[in-house]
Amino acid sequence: MDKDLRAFWRRFQGGIEVAVASAAADKLLGIRDGFVRYFHEGLGRPIPVAVVPQQSGDEPLGLPLSDEETIELARTKAAALRESLGQAYHFYAAAEGGLHSLEIDGRVHYFVRAWTVIIGLTGEAWGGSGSVEIPPRLIEGLEDQQIPFAIPGTRRKGGMTSSLTGGLETRRNAVSVATFHAVSSVLYGVIESHPLRRH
Repeated sequence: MDKDLRAFWRRFQGGIEVAVASAAADKLLGIRDGFVRYFHEGLGRPIPVAVVPQQSGDEPLGLPLSDEETIELARTKAAALRESLGQAYHFYAAAEGGLHSLEIDGRVHYFVRAWTVIIGLTGEAWGGSGSVEIPPRLIEGLEDQQIPFAIPGTRRKGGMTSSLTGGLETRRNAVSVATFHAVSSVLYGVIESHPLRRH
């Protein structure tokens, strides 16, 4: 395994290539931003990062209704890339947005967040963004299946996250955070014992 990891690190020297299960600009740029943050800011290694869009089938209508559904959708897409492309890329990634809910004091609260799944030589890891609560007054009386369509947000304008934050955070930002978390996890202890620099 050590020999494989040394070869893996040598492959990074000319740059990192990531196959992404989407052609959506916000997902591609968000995934790239997450990798750049890890390597450039975290490790201080200015390695070029290229994201390569791959067809991943039809985009689902609406958002998955739980973290489990969202992660499983991203896992399926990333694994399909790895299966079809073999060792052609350093990493295979898929990012999906979804809803999750918490019941507190008898009331269900709904949140939006992004998840990124990364598969590479060192294994598989998942990372999530922060959560933004959907204001209860906007979804009062709606069934679960209606909630993904209740917030006025479009892919072109940054999605539901952008709508809920007044444009201060976008899907790209959320995917970037989720990707950074996944990269940190999948490479923890592999490149060096403490992946992030001490400032």
